Amino acid sequence: MSDSVAYDVSEGVATITLNRPEAMNALDTPTKVLLRDTVLAAAEDEAVRCVVLTGTGRAFCVGQDLKEHIGLLEANDMDALWNTVPVHFAPIALALAEMPKPVIASLNGVAAGAGASMAFACDFRVVADTAGFNLAFTGIALSCDTGISWTLPRLVGHARATELLYFGRTIPAAEALTLGLATSVVPADELAAATAELAGRLANGPTVAYGSVRQSLGYSASHTLAEALEFEADKMRLTGDTEDHRNAVASFVAKQKPTFHGK
Repeated sequence: MSDSVAYDVSEGVATITLNRPEAMNALDTPTKVLLRDTVLAAAEDEAVRCVVLTGTGRAFCVGQDLKEHIGLLEANDMDALWNTVPVHFAPIALALAEMPKPVIASLNGVAAGAGASMAFACDFRVVADTAGFNLAFTGIALSCDTGISWTLPRLVGHARATELLYFGRTIPAAEALTLGLATSVVPADELAAATAELAGRLANGPTVAYGSVRQSLGYSASHTLAEALEFEADKMRLTGDTEDHRNAVASFVAKQKPTFHGK
């Protein structure tokens, strides 16, 4: 069993940590398998009300492990080389983007290639001031993956997404904030505290409502207004039947601050 992905759950927050610092958290096959399975487990765990994705060492994640990639190219193992996109990268992106609970990317360092894609699939990106993004795909003459063709235009618009994907470069934290790639930028030594504060706030919030809002936003991006309205109606019925909703309404009437239990 690989130890390249660490998993911890505390007070409703699941922290998934990429743990290959010597390789800048590059994604070799064992790491991709473990990351996929860990993200899916966090999505299904009812005790988890918020998920944090982060890394150890100098990088958040630099994407595909190019040493492994070169080995597969030299071995002419095309199946292993390209099946990784639908088998590993796509399920990771889908689970990060669609799980019914909030997801935070806590960027301790550079997020490149699929690492950037995974960060963009999250709701929030808390970025250390020493970190940044690099959309490195065309730099090695490849297209893009891990959902970035869907998420990036929704963050920065089609024209800017095209520019960033065509001409890969490192986008420093301050520029990432201006572009809308980062939700917030904090001093590197304050990253853990800032992430914990946001994660705690989300974990103590109305989990079903948060999940319904993020799924509604995702659904609306590729459906008509009429379809989005129908989806919203279903989610209103779902959230309206929760204990959190009933308790929040009662607290409002009593002029008290509501306490949410995620149910």
